[in-house]
Amino acid sequence: SRQSNLSDMPSKSLSLTVRMVAAISGLAVVTVGFLVGIWAVLYGVLSFFDVSPASSLAAGITALTIVTVGYLEYRQIDTIERVADAQRVDREAEPALYDLVTRIASQIGIPVPTIALSERQTPEALAVGFRPGNVHLILSRGTLNALDGTAELEAVIAHELAHVKNRDAMVMTIVSLPVILAFGLGSRLADVENPGWAAIVIVPLAFISTLVWGLGNAITARLSRVREHAADQAAADITGSPAALASALKRLDQDISETPNRDLREASGISSLSILPLEPEELDKVMLGPEGDTEPSYWWLRTRLHRFERWLFRTHPPTDDRIEQLAAYERSQERHPAP
Repeated sequence: SRQSNLSDMPSKSLSLTVRMVAAISGLAVVTVGFLVGIWAVLYGVLSFFDVSPASSLAAGITALTIVTVGYLEYRQIDTIERVADAQRVDREAEPALYDLVTRIASQIGIPVPTIALSERQTPEALAVGFRPGNVHLILSRGTLNALDGTAELEAVIAHELAHVKNRDAMVMTIVSLPVILAFGLGSRLADVENPGWAAIVIVPLAFISTLVWGLGNAITARLSRVREHAADQAAADITGSPAALASALKRLDQDISETPNRDLREASGISSLSILPLEPEELDKVMLGPEGDTEPSYWWLRTRLHRFERWLFRTHPPTDDRIEQLAAYERSQERHPAP
């Protein structure tokens, strides 16, 4: 029965499991390479200046650098609620929404999350929190207005709470560590003015940080796409209606495509966490010249680089692919109905 399937929320699909293991293994390799790269640069410099013991000192400085950068990066992260401009609501303020969230949370066996609503019209839906007992479900008015009926809203909430049950926030935070550290180190190295002789350390470390950031981001994005598919399938199990989630995704995707790029940029800080990406598909094209008829320089190259970047670092599968997968899952349910 549907209820009996809820005790094992992570996707049972072998292909999803294989892809997740491959992504995590790749990130482990990138992390080791990052640490070895920093150590090798420091070891080379210390050896050049005949500082002894170079190996131990390089290892100590590497560890200190990583710990310091990690502390500074995580200390500066704003709360997601503040970024989403959302306010907490209770049962008295939103009784129907509160009851719906409570029922779904109880159904899948997690504590009822704190609900926060944003007044923005951009379609946003996300669940954040490192532990199931400390989760905030954030929805925007744009999402509530876009969805048609309780079934679609239930499907969206089930998708987000499936992420909670699967501990995706914890998983993605842990696997994003090399990306965060590489970005933090690279940005701080870039702020150094007139490095002088220190360039022999700064330049190779900056190169390593950029390389690790790119590789780590690409692998993390792939893992994120896999976990979105898993949450879709879990939501279909929870609600018993893959079609409801497919319909909700289609409506939200349409609303996002009609949202001005300016509004999407305001919500870009939570794009990777929301049920659908909140990013412009194309760059804004501002014509130049006195008559406004001159195309920006190398526009063709900039647009292609933008598309390549979106393809490489896309955190969500294409919406059409998700809808197609849900349709296939529904056909499978029809051929093999639950007893």
